[in-house]
Amino acid sequence: MTQTDQGSDAAKQAGIQVIARAAAVMRALGSHPQGLSLAAIAQLVDLPRSTVQRIIGALEAEHLAETIGPGGGFRLGPALGQLISQTQTDIISLVKPQMLALSEQLQESVCVSTLVGDKSYVVDRVVAERELRVVFPIGINAPAYTTASGKALLAALPDESLAQLLPDPLPKVTPATPERAALLAQLAQIRAGTLAEEHDELIEGMSSFAVVLDTYLGRYAIAVVAPSARAATRSAAFQQALLACKHTVERAIGRSTDQA
Repeated sequence: MTQTDQGSDAAKQAGIQVIARAAAVMRALGSHPQGLSLAAIAQLVDLPRSTVQRIIGALEAEHLAETIGPGGGFRLGPALGQLISQTQTDIISLVKPQMLALSEQLQESVCVSTLVGDKSYVVDRVVAERELRVVFPIGINAPAYTTASGKALLAALPDESLAQLLPDPLPKVTPATPERAALLAQLAQIRAGTLAEEHDELIEGMSSFAVVLDTYLGRYAIAVVAPSARAATRSAAFQQALLACKHTVERAIGRSTDQA
């Protein structure tokens, strides 16, 4: 091998390392939406603080990370959400009429989510027009095991994928966040046809119910999100409406029979 070839290979490996390190930093930020300090990021990704600072600087320049507050912490930037949203344009336009109809029928907020790593990522939402309602931004990403959408999507994955995505123990978000064994039992029930749901597991006082939409554009989940006090008596109505919505969407844009 010539010196030129060796130099080319070294440059290639260095480029791959930079991308891998940047991805590790972004995953760390994605796991902590409240933000992290440089020192905390460095500890999580096992890199020198100076290296993390250079990576964060490059991510900030591309709006993939941003500074929060006077303390100088960092979180994922708006460009990441924009990139994901651009890939979801078709599903948003195709499912929007069903989202609006579902929200109007139930008088509750509705969202469509996808699985990004171990997070449930909201790609679109309709907020109910009533006094007591749940309001959340597009782009919010939460641990999949704490949301009905995330559970519905996790239940569609093979066991080997779940083993990689679900740590043991599962980090607690609220006192109601399930233990790993309880979550796996819930996922088995969802696979058997039970409605995916959660109560106070992501935010105390909020519940959600969801089904998977298996479309030619990929798997998504559509969820009804409501205050827990009101949701407690409406599970049957939510299930009936969600299953009817799933049928309507998949009849229009479901996977073809020859797709995996």
